[in-house]
Amino acid sequence: MKSDRPKKKTIIGTVISHKMDKTVIVEWERRKMHPIYKKFVKQLMKVKAHDSKNAAAVGDLVKIIECRPVSKEKTWRVVEILEQVQRGQ
Repeated sequence: MKSDRPKKKTIIGTVISHKMDKTVIVEWERRKMHPIYKKFVKQLMKVKAHDSKNAAAVGDLVKIIECRPVSKEKTWRVVEILEQVQRGQ
């Protein structure tokens, strides 16, 4: 049987905040062409993602995937941490 569900979006971004419990804010850069000037413009996108293990910290490079709504603003979850930033000793 074939599933008719659409593929879930995956994004690689940087954690900019982890102050909330089981939640991180992930930011990534999106390049979009300006309709009149035909130049690429950078747009920074920010989303809240569910991190059940509280493993991600500020500066980490993470992979997030779209999921069902976990709360009012959280519809993404952290799949894996690709790069960990060096922690202070």
